[in-house]
Amino acid sequence: MGDVAVGARSGHDGEEHRGHPVEAAGPAADSAVASGSDTATAEDGRVSDEHDRAGDQEPGGSAATPARKQRSFWKELPILIGIALVLALLIKTFLVQAFSIPSDSMQNLLQKGDRVLVDKLTPWFGSEPERGEVVVFHDPDQWLAGEVTPEPNALQTFLSWIGLMPSAEEKDLIKRVIGVGGDTVECKGTGPLKVNGKALNEPYVYPGNTPCSVDDTGGQFKVKVPEGHLWVMGDHRQNSRDSRYNQSDKYRGMVPVDEVVGRAIVKAWPINRWGTLPVPDTFDQPGLNDKASAAAALTAAPQALALAGVVPVALWRRRKHSAIDGR
Repeated sequence: MGDVAVGARSGHDGEEHRGHPVEAAGPAADSAVASGSDTATAEDGRVSDEHDRAGDQEPGGSAATPARKQRSFWKELPILIGIALVLALLIKTFLVQAFSIPSDSMQNLLQKGDRVLVDKLTPWFGSEPERGEVVVFHDPDQWLAGEVTPEPNALQTFLSWIGLMPSAEEKDLIKRVIGVGGDTVECKGTGPLKVNGKALNEPYVYPGNTPCSVDDTGGQFKVKVPEGHLWVMGDHRQNSRDSRYNQSDKYRGMVPVDEVVGRAIVKAWPINRWGTLPVPDTFDQPGLNDKASAAAALTAAPQALALAGVVPVALWRRRKHSAIDGR
């Protein structure tokens, strides 16, 4: 009882004990708190749980943030599907699109039923098709007239629309670019095919085919490709209805660059035929770009003629003025 009285007195009479050490009160207080905590634990089992959680406090004394309740998988699934569809649609629209090869016109490089991936990104940056590239393009002017096209079902249409299946659009064609704007392309006899007067060595031509076809329906030709257009041919020369056989249309067999979907870059399916579609070395041979030199000469010729006409006139006027001054 004496201890209790002293404790109570010392607790309330701060003036009498001013300047005396008070450390002794700390352990007493701690004992009181501890005993109170123990009592609370004994009286209520739930306090024990809170005490345990208090032991998991972060440094500094702040309690750890309670774990968030995870969203149900079935609630998240529609969101994930929506995101996947949007990404697939964006990729198909701006980056890469799958196409199915519908014919044998590009054998042996491409077989009927192959799936290719077409690069649609680089045209957005102003890149135009180059000689030797294999490109997919929209039908310029009824090249596919009379062709029987299969009708895709609703699922195939949807999957091809978002780019998860090869395109169901049957109004697209795939050929190799032979000539670009300014080029002169010609075929005489069975070949070789010439571009700007240079004969092409074409190892990609279907075995047994000749580079040029001897017929009177388009196989023999000499054309100048307008700027902004392409002259395209299939690798299976005797089984390809390409620029040669569409010279009576409004573009004279040419393909407007604006109609090009993109360049085929990869054979993606079947997996055992996977491979890239590079530009053959034949299109890197020296002199193939002589069209630039010819164009430069044509551009310089009028200027040279104008200069040749101006110089005598200037000399004559100078002589005339000198004669006048002499008078």
